[in-house]
Amino acid sequence: MLKFLSIRDFVIVDTLELEFSAGFTALTGETGAGKSILIDALSLALGERGDGGMVRDGCARAEISAEFDISGLPRLQAWLNAQDLAGDAGVCLLRRTLDAAGRSRGFINGSSATLQQLREAGDHLLDIHGQHAHQSLLRADAQRELLDGHAGLAGDSAHVAEHYRAWQTLHRRRVQLEQNAEAVAAERELLLFQRAELEGLNFTAEDWLALQADHARLSHAAALLETAQFGVDVLSEADNACLAQLNTLASRVRAELEFDAALQDTLVLLESAQNELQEAVYALRHYQDKLDADPQALQQMESRIGDVMAMARKYRVKPEQLPQAQAAIVARLDELGGTADVAELAAQESVAHQDYLTLAKKLSAARSKAAAKLSAEITTAMQTLAMEGGQFAVALLPLDEGDAHGLENVELQVSANPGSPLRSLARVASGGELSRLSLAIQVAASRAARVSTLIFDEVDSGIGGRVAEIVGRLLRQLGTRHQVLCVTHLPQVAAQADQQWRVSKAVEQGVTLSHIQALQGEHRVEEIARMLGGAKITETTRKHAAELLGDAA
Repeated sequence: MLKFLSIRDFVIVDTLELEFSAGFTALTGETGAGKSILIDALSLALGERGDGGMVRDGCARAEISAEFDISGLPRLQAWLNAQDLAGDAGVCLLRRTLDAAGRSRGFINGSSATLQQLREAGDHLLDIHGQHAHQSLLRADAQRELLDGHAGLAGDSAHVAEHYRAWQTLHRRRVQLEQNAEAVAAERELLLFQRAELEGLNFTAEDWLALQADHARLSHAAALLETAQFGVDVLSEADNACLAQLNTLASRVRAELEFDAALQDTLVLLESAQNELQEAVYALRHYQDKLDADPQALQQMESRIGDVMAMARKYRVKPEQLPQAQAAIVARLDELGGTADVAELAAQESVAHQDYLTLAKKLSAARSKAAAKLSAEITTAMQTLAMEGGQFAVALLPLDEGDAHGLENVELQVSANPGSPLRSLARVASGGELSRLSLAIQVAASRAARVSTLIFDEVDSGIGGRVAEIVGRLLRQLGTRHQVLCVTHLPQVAAQADQQWRVSKAVEQGVTLSHIQALQGEHRVEEIARMLGGAKITETTRKHAAELLGDAA
């Protein structure tokens, strides 16, 4: 239930703080006073889109806060916990700010929230029925959603749609396969050849790196051998080789040590150099023995490289990317392999179709039961809305194969007068009849509403007299089960309310501002009298107003 609403700098409201009660509350006032501003502010708090034009002239931003008692809404409490947006126990606080540039921010229980989260929370909190709601009822999808929503079948309908799409996906694949069987077979044959060709190459990226290194080594074997032999000659085998001269020098330094011990450090360095150079000679000779200069092996490597390069050119990839190309071919074959069997795919399609039919038939049965009940409720309501003898029906029109919404179209049908045949609601000529039917439908559907707060924004437009009084009684009865707010211009409706608020506007210091006042006693009689008599209010009008309030009480 809505408990508190705070509005600041919104349209023509500077500051407004309202505390709400249970039951039926009527909002009345002169045309243009801003009665619908309250609804617009609530809509903004619940995630509707806004723009900078909603900010009061001269102000930087508008702010709307709405506090709800959610102690009786366990589904909303679970949703808030799942979204990590829970606040105090049994309370949900929504806040929305909107600046003059059109930028807005939303909050739930003090935590930042997206507009989608505000809307999802709002779906649990209240329903708003606008004065033009009857126009949407002319759409086929709105009629179907009305029945499913009233019967609690929205989830079942979504499940049916999911299975319908799965069935249709298999159906399209099967038809496509049948139509392109020859092309698919040719593609499979080519892919099988390519897979065998690449598998025959037996190639990996690591092999390619090793092959390149080995080829570079073998192709330069002669030069490498020559370099190694040159090193051996220079160090130990040629005339005046380094080792021979170094040995001679070391011997002479060793002989002179007895005359000058300072040569000891030099001798150590020379002996170390002798050892290092000798190790180098051993390493070069070992390298000569190990180096393979086999021309046949080199030829085989060059042939292998040629095969790899040719395959890479054929598949238009770099040599190291051939394994990826092979993997792509295998993946495509797996894909074709899963759908290549038309009979298997047809069997899968048949199972999917049967699953859809099972769920759709179950949905149809539930819709049929709910349609009969809703038809009776709205037909009963019509008898009290100046449509005596009228009849309402929620018709289920079968479809040959069904669609994503089930095995039938939902069509609202009405007979406004006794003996007249039922016709589609879209063909009802009278705007007044359509408005009254819309109200009857909304009241009947609202009885099953899962939200605790229902708001009606001038849904009684186009009616009056006895019918208006009946509409007021309907809303009063609805107020025993839900919190009901109604923006109305009819005194007969307002008189039935448990509470009445008057919306007015005034020019203060050159600025037009809107105000809301809770009416009691004589003030309420005066407002009902104004609604009855217009600008000139007489004692007779006041007496009539008091009688209306007395009758309602």
